[in-house]
Amino acid sequence: MKHDAARGEWRDGEARYLVIRNDSLMGLFQRLEEPARGAALRAFAASLAEHGGRSAAGYRAEDEEGFLARVTAMAARLGWGRWVFSREESVLRLVVENSPFASGFGPAAAPVCAPIAGMLQAVAALALGAPAAAEETRCAAAGAADCAFRASLSA
Repeated sequence: MKHDAARGEWRDGEARYLVIRNDSLMGLFQRLEEPARGAALRAFAASLAEHGGRSAAGYRAEDEEGFLARVTAMAARLGWGRWVFSREESVLRLVVENSPFASGFGPAAAPVCAPIAGMLQAVAALALGAPAAAEETRCAAAGAADCAFRASLSA
């Protein structure tokens, strides 16, 4: 990542990034009522799967372990918490400690870390070699100790 103070931007190659308070971003979703909130979170996940997937493709390594290590390092660098991957046959699991999305949203009745689920969808497709679907199975915003996700090949 490179910061260009003269242009007022952060870049990682062609990708432009921005820094925003997590509570400012997640406050948008907090202010929406269902079903609009759920639809907005799903759209956010889909956007991350598409756009974040292009970044993830740039982190590819010769082996899956190296690829996932690069993704883990970039997630931490971007402030997306501490990521730990595990693999079971055609399933990729992810546990995230200190999710900025959960902490930015605050207490919730349902999972709110849709951006991580979207990114996992893209990462899993690259790691598993075929389109994948991802879901958040537990969320710190909903009272869990951490956030957990599961990605598997799409049907």
